[in-house]
Amino acid sequence: MPLRNGVQLITYADRLGKGNMTGLNTLLSTTLKGLFTGVHILPFYYPFDGEDAGFDPIDHTTVDSRLGSWADVKQIGESMNIMADLIVNHMSAQSEPFLDVIKNGRESQYWPLFLTKQSVFSEDDAANIANIGKVFRPRPTPFFSEYELDNKEVVPFWTTFTANQIDIDVESDLGKAYLESILEAFTQSNVDLIRLDAAGYAIKRAGTNCFMLEETFEFIEALSKRAHAMGIQSLVEIHSHFETQIAIASRCDSVYDFALPPLVLHTLFSKDASALAHWLSISPRNCFTVLDTHDGIGIVDVGASGDKPGLLTNSQIDNLVETIHVNSNGESRKATGEAASNVDLYQINCTYYDALGKDDYKYLLARAIQFFSPGVPQVYYAGMLGATNDMELLAKTNVGRDINRPYLSESDIDEALAKPVVKGLIELIHIRNDTNAFNGDFSVTEDAGTLLLVWTLGEDRAELRIEMSTLDATITLLEGGLKSALSLAKFTA
Repeated sequence: MPLRNGVQLITYADRLGKGNMTGLNTLLSTTLKGLFTGVHILPFYYPFDGEDAGFDPIDHTTVDSRLGSWADVKQIGESMNIMADLIVNHMSAQSEPFLDVIKNGRESQYWPLFLTKQSVFSEDDAANIANIGKVFRPRPTPFFSEYELDNKEVVPFWTTFTANQIDIDVESDLGKAYLESILEAFTQSNVDLIRLDAAGYAIKRAGTNCFMLEETFEFIEALSKRAHAMGIQSLVEIHSHFETQIAIASRCDSVYDFALPPLVLHTLFSKDASALAHWLSISPRNCFTVLDTHDGIGIVDVGASGDKPGLLTNSQIDNLVETIHVNSNGESRKATGEAASNVDLYQINCTYYDALGKDDYKYLLARAIQFFSPGVPQVYYAGMLGATNDMELLAKTNVGRDINRPYLSESDIDEALAKPVVKGLIELIHIRNDTNAFNGDFSVTEDAGTLLLVWTLGEDRAELRIEMSTLDATITLLEGGLKSALSLAKFTA
């Protein structure tokens, strides 16, 4: 199905409503009918409830039977775009190929599939110390995990994220065949969008930081072209300096605008739109926008990288982070950094609603900015329903990201849909989906304390005007010769 220019939902199949694919399909076609043109279903492979919430698949080509089947996925795709995750960097230590490696060691047919320390680094200890120190680390954990094989040999396998996620050699014949098998499963089940998860870490070279190398760009470009030939578009998931996002956008179908979430928060906290306006004037147009996802709120995306300045200064970032902690009454602090396990070094774990102090108006203003920014907007299920920090789940799992990964029942959904902030968000979604001007050209201006985001298509026009001193915002629509002006304040009534 061709990609539709409308709002998409991001959700787990198991954490929303009935907790399975059939229930999700029913929800999208009844209660939420007409709201979303697509859905990003977070990992539904076997097992969906692994150590990293499905991002450590034992079998990437199998739908976990507790959730449903590929036929259920295909049915959802009959009426909307489906995005699925292609986890390119690693697979579970419990996967059949890796267990075969444990059993048969270097004689295993799957030995070339996995990366070891020796796959990249030489036996020279001094050189290794220097080279390993250059590697970019997304997590505070070691990136080699030692596994004892049945023959008693101890092998340090490359584990970029957790000890249960064994990095694969995507350049090997087995690695290429593995990725191809996943694409085949997707193309047979109406998956028309793939999110290339952790693609920036896929290629390793000694003497480099092993992140977003030129070879990585080439790998992403080639994989995107292969998917495209199969009728699947690719969305590259990379948290990095903003210039990297711009560079990769020219070599693939689309990228995330991960700079937008922190910039919107900074804009609303400081009442200064200059950084946001600058970014929107240069940001990739072939992007997907988010404010919240299953991960935390990214910081690295607006920060400096070496001698390259960021979109925000260090002091602005410090103020941004501290304001989130204050607005959330310290809850985000309990879920971020060393306070909780399995966390990224560059993210703040908190719902976007809590990051804004549960202020309905500011939350809707943030969504309005997102919907008027270039790109296909996605709304995370917790954000869609105005969910607050799940401190009970965080206490139970001690996984920082679980603060924003709630389990919401059908009754929770019904209750949320009655909240004014959710009703207002639904109105904004309809405006974004139904206004023809969003298929046209975008412009941004920031002058004399006013931020203006405008879309034009022929005589049609959609405009978001924000007076920064007061944060008063107005949406003006001109379509078919008819003009309407709506104060954002009415959306919270």
